[in-house]
Amino acid sequence: MDGLLNTNRVLIIIDPLVTVRIMGSQWFWSIEYCTFGTINYDSFLLADVDLRSGYLRELAVDNPIVLPVSTSIRLLISSNDVIHSFAMPSLALKVDAIPGRLNVAGLILNRVGTFYGQCSELCGVLHGFMPIVIRAVSLPHFTSAQLSFLLPLYSSIFWY
Repeated sequence: MDGLLNTNRVLIIIDPLVTVRIMGSQWFWSIEYCTFGTINYDSFLLADVDLRSGYLRELAVDNPIVLPVSTSIRLLISSNDVIHSFAMPSLALKVDAIPGRLNVAGLILNRVGTFYGQCSELCGVLHGFMPIVIRAVSLPHFTSAQLSFLLPLYSSIFWY
């Protein structure tokens, strides 16, 4: 694949099409799509009263991370306050978010779907309430969502 470097077990994205910066804070995630200018938002745990049918309690968020499939993606992960850990077990992804340090992870999603994770570092009293949701969509859906600034379209239409 063009733009990829495989060094035994680590996949390094050399020239990603999408770059997303993820900042951990007590107790939510801030997401910024660097590739598209200034599209940024915060992702919080949904309260029980806001859950709809089909949502997973303690794993549903108000604003998921929306990423395209079959596209090279670079995640830049850091923290604003204490050490967090951006963990997505179903994607075999776990990256520590450390204040003052920018960690990088490469990602290529191979199917449309919803992926769940959580902060897996003991970062404080609400550590267990920092879920992560990645919604993988087709490239045409991602492009139309990007033009609509992502949030209004995906937070109300797609279930996870």
